[in-house]
Amino acid sequence: MEHAETGSGTRTGGGDGGIRWLADWDGWYVGLTFARGIGPEELAVRLGAVPGVRPGPLAAGDAWTMVTETTDGDGVARVGSWGGWSFAVEHGVPAGAERLTEVSRSGAEAVHLDPQPDRPPKQFAYARDGELVCCFGLGEEGWRGGHRPDFLLPELVAAGILAPDGSYAEPESEEDDAARDRRTLAVLERRFGLSLPRHLIEDTPLPAFVTCT
Repeated sequence: MEHAETGSGTRTGGGDGGIRWLADWDGWYVGLTFARGIGPEELAVRLGAVPGVRPGPLAAGDAWTMVTETTDGDGVARVGSWGGWSFAVEHGVPAGAERLTEVSRSGAEAVHLDPQPDRPPKQFAYARDGELVCCFGLGEEGWRGGHRPDFLLPELVAAGILAPDGSYAEPESEEDDAARDRRTLAVLERRFGLSLPRHLIEDTPLPAFVTCT
């Protein structure tokens, strides 16, 4: 099966690559799970794909329709690969939020981004080799969890988000929530080499799986 690998994924900014553009996207209602070290189909399996339920390649609109109509699971994951990472665009209940350590087992890495439209802030989590390494809310980087909560502290300090002791840094100027989220997404983009063009999330028909959390 062919997957959505349509470029190197090294571009940043706008809707062409990187992930910081998510901060300005009014339509961010999908969970995003990235995995390195496994392919897209294995990512779907680790996210709880229901055996034998394969609705075929779906664009975002069709996936949302299926979420409202299916009785087989909790969500629909559309999968592909870009920039060295497999990815899942999760419509409905995002399985990546609950299954991230499972996704990362056996030496894999996994990143989950959840927009939490009904319960802000947006959430980030990183797992590796079956262990939750670190997690925090965007805009709430001062409260970090995981087995290594300071894993990204040097990068967050360098970006002026946190002070070296892990407390919040004094901002150089007033900024809105989107601007602050953009700075944190830029940290994640650089640290993990994440890139996902908007057209893949919204418009491109991708292999789809029904998932159970």
